[in-house]
Amino acid sequence: MISDIHEFFTPAEWSTIKNYADKQDTPCQIIVSDVVERNFLQLRKGMPYAKIYYAVKANPADEIIQLLSRLGACFDVASIYELRQLLRLGVTPDRMSCGNTIKKTDHIKEFYEAGIRLFVSDSEADLRNIAKAAPGSRIFIRMMTEGVLTADWPLSRKFGCQADMIYDLAVLAKKLGLEPYGISFHVGSQQRDIPAWHTAIQKVKYLFDQLAGDGITLRAVNMGGGFPAHYLEKANSTETYCAEITKYLHEDFVDGLPEIFIEPGRSLVGDSGILVTEVVLISRKSRTSLERWVYTDAGLFNGMMETLNESIKYPLYIPKRGVAEKVILAGPTCDSADTMYENFQYELPLNLSIGDRLYWLTTGAYTASYCSVAFNGFPPMPVHVIRLDEEEKK
Repeated sequence: MISDIHEFFTPAEWSTIKNYADKQDTPCQIIVSDVVERNFLQLRKGMPYAKIYYAVKANPADEIIQLLSRLGACFDVASIYELRQLLRLGVTPDRMSCGNTIKKTDHIKEFYEAGIRLFVSDSEADLRNIAKAAPGSRIFIRMMTEGVLTADWPLSRKFGCQADMIYDLAVLAKKLGLEPYGISFHVGSQQRDIPAWHTAIQKVKYLFDQLAGDGITLRAVNMGGGFPAHYLEKANSTETYCAEITKYLHEDFVDGLPEIFIEPGRSLVGDSGILVTEVVLISRKSRTSLERWVYTDAGLFNGMMETLNESIKYPLYIPKRGVAEKVILAGPTCDSADTMYENFQYELPLNLSIGDRLYWLTTGAYTASYCSVAFNGFPPMPVHVIRLDEEEKK
């Protein structure tokens, strides 16, 4: 099961990428910024009415932040550390929101003192902390959704609250001197079931109407992320997502759309990434074993976290060809959890050798940003951001 590289890059593009990658030590991540720009412009074209807040956690590389800033993106910031990075890069606070519902009071204060006035919350305790440390701020109240079963990387009950509590929190926010600004939701990351948005939008509209009846006028809907990247399991095109979700919005908000926010991460940067790894060892567990174990120098703790439970199945390219058999793929650390694919088995050539390179595609999101600091002493992988036209000139 080796992906055709030319489904992802033209021969000329891949030649440029591979020439650059092969000069680097492994493991490393190559980000093709041309792809990030293309994905952003495509999303903006599909939803011109939406404010696009890039989810920085997907890939916080400085070069990506700077590119998206130049293109006019706003930013969904999850911590004061991301906040400090964006400020260092010249992003102004009016283009940021604090999207994490779990935050310390002194961190809320730092956001507020930096100029952030837009926060997401899903609990009474957090609302009271915001009222104390960030008085007068605008609040999105996060709704729990039901897209868990159809998302490749689902978001659990850790985030959001039920509809009846959203009503109570909106009333409380107003009493606390905050502005109940809108409702946010997230249908799950890599959500391939587009109607999941329809269900969520219908609930949001119901809450808008209920709160309006009690004198609270909400102004915005934050639909979060969920747009897909292109992994082994197929998903619809970005154009299809945009068209269908736009239709849902107009069906429910027949008198005109409120302000619409989206927070893409994976769909902007996922396709841009190539994770370059090397085969460290190939072994069998018995004389009669029918399967090989292939160990690479990047595993669950240094780039491949989303292979946990074999949730995300990345396209894999290997230059070698020949008779293939199924293998178990594992990382280099001395932890048995560092096994990426055992039930879902890739078919790799029998002539695969120690030292050969494997190129994991669509690895621009939630890979380098998930790396451990130094588990087993392995450092986080370096990230190289390139632009194809500039590399071709060299």
